[in-house]
Amino acid sequence: MAKTKVLITVKTYPTLSGKYDELVCTAGFTEEGEWVRIYPIQFRQKSYDQQYKKYDWIELDLLKNTSDFRPESFRPENIDDEIEVIDHLGTGSKRDWSARKDIVLKNVYDDMDLLKTEAKDNNTYTSLATFKPTKILDFTAELVDREWDQDKLDSLNSLNLLNYTEDKNFEVVKKLPYKFKYKFEDSNGNISNMMIEDWEVGQLYWNCLANHNGDEVEAIADVRKKYFDHFVNDCDLYFFLGTSQAFHLRSRNPFMIIGAFYPKKSIQKSLF
Repeated sequence: MAKTKVLITVKTYPTLSGKYDELVCTAGFTEEGEWVRIYPIQFRQKSYDQQYKKYDWIELDLLKNTSDFRPESFRPENIDDEIEVIDHLGTGSKRDWSARKDIVLKNVYDDMDLLKTEAKDNNTYTSLATFKPTKILDFTAELVDREWDQDKLDSLNSLNLLNYTEDKNFEVVKKLPYKFKYKFEDSNGNISNMMIEDWEVGQLYWNCLANHNGDEVEAIADVRKKYFDHFVNDCDLYFFLGTSQAFHLRSRNPFMIIGAFYPKKSIQKSLF
């Protein structure tokens, strides 16, 4: 696959890799409406004009990632290749999400058992999906390790001695001290409690923490106001779900939430 156009709908919070430094998993849709995962990408080390946003159309040379059995997984032909941002699919002054819906909502799941079955089926190995929860039950923040694993940091420091970035002041992204989760019900009444790996929720937490002068309780409350109160009450909420390669075949439920799609609820006008 060469010079592929991809509508970016997913950017995960950066993770550390001893091989590739700090990485972001990107996913989105091709012009044909097919899911594509792009990994690895050293996103924060790209020049400003290559740091694409959600709902940007980008163009780059892609190859099937032969080290990853998942069918949606591709990689840049060269990790240092230029990524061209060619357009942005906005919503305009009227906040009209219809153009985005035309691409994102072509194939929507509402049954987690079906999706997990397809993930394990060697004829499909489905690893990316748009999902419509029937009911959102809760949104929580779970305390986790506050710092990156020291062995990974040591590995990166050793790597960077040999491969300096263009930005001599580049610093590894801060680790999120909380794991945010949605508890939700699917169309069969089955309940899932799924972690969120989206960059958007992580950045919102840091912004809220700064607004509240380091008060983590207040910051988490603000994140919940958006992701639970606002998204549930005011939006028609969908999840972008994805798997990790390491746990795709091993985990009973290999999926995590890697993004949210939240057009405003449409207002039904009365006929009477």
